[in-house]
Amino acid sequence: MDWGTDLWDQYDIIDKHTQSGLELVEKYVKFVKERTEIEQNYAKQLRNLTKKYNPKRGSKEEQECRFSNHQSFLDILNEMNDYAGQRELIAENMMMNICIELTKYLQELKMERKTKAQQSLESTYKQLDSSKKRFEREWREADKAAQYAEKTDQDINATKADVEKAKQQANMRTHIAEECKNDYAAQLQKYNKEQSQFYFSYMPLIFNKLQDMDERRVRKLAQGYVLFSDTEKHVIPIIGKCLEGVAKAGTNVNERNDSIALIEQYKSGFERPGDLDFEDYSQGINRASSDSSLGTLGTPKGPLELLGKNRSKPFWLFSKKSKFGRDPLSYCLKEINKTVKPRISSFRTLGRSRLTPERIIVMPTVTEDFGHLPPEQRRKRLQQKLDDIGKELQKEVDQSEALGKMKDVYEKNPQMGDPASLSTQINQTAQNMERLRGELNKYESWLTEAGRRGDTMLRRDTLREDTLSYRSHSFNDNGSTHEPYSPDGAHTDEGTPDSSQAIYAEFDDDFEEEEEEEEELVAPIGQCTAMYNFPGASEGTIAMQEGEVLSVVEEDKGDGWTRVRRANGNEGYIPTSYVSISLSK
Repeated sequence: MDWGTDLWDQYDIIDKHTQSGLELVEKYVKFVKERTEIEQNYAKQLRNLTKKYNPKRGSKEEQECRFSNHQSFLDILNEMNDYAGQRELIAENMMMNICIELTKYLQELKMERKTKAQQSLESTYKQLDSSKKRFEREWREADKAAQYAEKTDQDINATKADVEKAKQQANMRTHIAEECKNDYAAQLQKYNKEQSQFYFSYMPLIFNKLQDMDERRVRKLAQGYVLFSDTEKHVIPIIGKCLEGVAKAGTNVNERNDSIALIEQYKSGFERPGDLDFEDYSQGINRASSDSSLGTLGTPKGPLELLGKNRSKPFWLFSKKSKFGRDPLSYCLKEINKTVKPRISSFRTLGRSRLTPERIIVMPTVTEDFGHLPPEQRRKRLQQKLDDIGKELQKEVDQSEALGKMKDVYEKNPQMGDPASLSTQINQTAQNMERLRGELNKYESWLTEAGRRGDTMLRRDTLREDTLSYRSHSFNDNGSTHEPYSPDGAHTDEGTPDSSQAIYAEFDDDFEEEEEEEEELVAPIGQCTAMYNFPGASEGTIAMQEGEVLSVVEEDKGDGWTRVRRANGNEGYIPTSYVSISLSK
């Protein structure tokens, strides 16, 4: 059964049916577009939500991320951000695979649906009707002319000329009518032939093509329906991984470790206050001297003693009315400042000679050696400062080595550059290194005073040995090279480099072997197994196949990418959510 045979006379029905099918495609495309807008808005709102609750850089919340419950919350925010990315991927795939494809296909169907066969038949019928009406009109005129000629011939008053004229007119009209008759017959024959071809040849073929077109439209639309589901099914495994990450963040919370981290961060190292001595007023102790003085450098008073009048009030933790707030030590220092500063001001009028160290309290001020901090906090700050200085010193050492290599290349190949142009840079780098070494020694001595040297000194000695072992060249007036450092680490008077100037990169080929050796020293920290295929089309990424095992070189830093290495040495980045990672302990 087909349209051309069974629906040969239902042209209007077929026209309406095919038009309705095209409108359905347009309606479905519009529906999918609105769905993509919903997905995009949802993803945007999710991203804004995660951004709103992510701690700002340098804020107090970011400092608290060392605790597992805070870090787990950040992991949840990152997973939700990835989840938002999958919703955006759904919207993008629906727009590309459904909306754009169906819209393009719809335009092709509209062009294919247009047909001129019906228009040609209607044009032929109009010509037939026109020739028929003309034949009818001319035949009436010829009949009237013949009757007039016959009437004139019977009229006794008509002249012979009038009779001849009437006959000629009748003959002319009859001839014109015959021509119109022949034309009408020809047009009728032409129309009948075209009508036969239209209904028995053209229209069945056209209707069958329209039927095929409509069936293809239905099939294409059905594929669009399936894509609507498959698009979301494709990302469901990744969404599941995101939700598993959220659940894993909850299981990673360790309340005991958080308590220990809080202790390590904020413990002061002070001893608990001892018992107060009994003061026997019955013996007539003269307290004038102690009341009039500012105090001594003896044992510091306890927090409750520093409260003064308020020491009789209950000591409630975290009370809104409490003057301590969250830091009793800071409050005590403020109370000391309120009490001592006015007294020191009054003593200034007496002259410096009357203020002795035994009669004043040294106020806690912010110093370079962090002496104003509690012992434990001071050791941590000094340790952190030593690490920062060590990193800066290592950078200067690396730059000095690079400048030395550049100078060697310039000396061997003068056409590439003037070795004397590097003297300023070498001088500046040497000065920076000497300054950093001085700071390193200074902070190490302070750390020793604070009672914790151990690992820091070991790391520092190792760093100093590495620093002294490098080979750095400087320039003199004669263009000769020499070692700017003596074996004991002291700096000589020769010039050293300037770090403000850029180090040229033309000599990468000369040091390529050394760079390759450094890269070989980077050991994998674990392995990962690909759960999905990844094309790796972007620069810096690497392709992988599902089930492939790769070595993890660098963990995810929070941007959703992990650096991996193949067995052949190729390295690149892959999406963290696409692999299952197992790190070495």
